[in-house]
Amino acid sequence: MSKLKFDENGLIPAIVQHFQTGEVLMMAWMNLESLQMTQEKGETVFWSRSRQTLWHKGATSGNTQKVIEIRVDCDADVLLIRVDPAGPACHTGEYSCFFRNLEDIWQAT
Repeated sequence: MSKLKFDENGLIPAIVQHFQTGEVLMMAWMNLESLQMTQEKGETVFWSRSRQTLWHKGATSGNTQKVIEIRVDCDADVLLIRVDPAGPACHTGEYSCFFRNLEDIWQAT
């Protein structure tokens, strides 16, 4: 763990990817505790920057993410978590959090 590069707030970005399709499902933040809990539980646990607390993905919705493997990028400052999801990744109910195009957002403003 000491070789990972957490930011000044003790966080590291975690990209969550479907292990079979390769689709990117979401991006969230982890601290050392959430990473350790993820490894222990075998399901994703993240750090909520807005609530300042840990959150076990799917604990209330049932849309958990079974961890298949955790990879680290070449600079050791980003995690790629390959998962088998039990349901949608996005809190909106969308399968992936990346369901909108940039043009759609810019045109809406």
